[in-house]
Amino acid sequence: MYYETNVYWNTGTVKKINQDSVLVLQALSSRGRVLLSAVCDGMGGMEQGEYASGYVTEELIVWFYDGLLDAIGKKKPLWIIRRSLERKIYQIQRRMQDYAGKRKLSMGTTMSVLILWEKRYLLWHLGDSRIYRFFLHNMLWRSKSVQRKYALKQITKDHVQGKNKLTKCVGSFGFFVPDFKMGIVRKEEAFLLCSDGFWYRLKKVEIGEVLRPEAMTEETSERRLKELAEAAMRRGEKDNISAVYIKCR
Repeated sequence: MYYETNVYWNTGTVKKINQDSVLVLQALSSRGRVLLSAVCDGMGGMEQGEYASGYVTEELIVWFYDGLLDAIGKKKPLWIIRRSLERKIYQIQRRMQDYAGKRKLSMGTTMSVLILWEKRYLLWHLGDSRIYRFFLHNMLWRSKSVQRKYALKQITKDHVQGKNKLTKCVGSFGFFVPDFKMGIVRKEEAFLLCSDGFWYRLKKVEIGEVLRPEAMTEETSERRLKELAEAAMRRGEKDNISAVYIKCR
């Protein structure tokens, strides 16, 4: 399976620093193509949110090459991969706690991580960034043609009260086991990872209509992510805005 990707990353209309970090990695392993993507939104109400989100993505890069690809190459079962990343997240949290404790500050970030590997997807999630899935709801056969119908589903749970009161995150104040989900993905389906600055002022139906996979290429997805982000800013969004769009081919 092949993955077409595009990224949108913007500081927004007010803030001078983008505390979001995004990540997209692909590698061709001996057992198929592997993709890892992540969106981490540093907590703006705390010190050094950009360092928190950046550190998590840097550690995910290390784990992708040293942990994930090694496990896939050795034909490890999926539960081993799950536990491997959860151990890495625990290590990240402990190091952030030590760093913040020595400097007497608090820091944290949301974390939404998606792995695509052939016909499988695995995700880990903490916070109010989101992962959406555009999946084939049904296919209608008309003579020799096929009409595809897509449904858009939010496949992560928001750990938040209100807009800015997170109940779970990766941070310097305790470890939370991330939500985990896995499933089967088919060709022509797609995923959207985004921070709350992207989704908060947009309706689900708008996102689903603009980013429909059947109308999407790498060129059009770049333009349409920008269109949605600009619509959010026109409606008053002041937060950093980040999104990753992935279409499976």
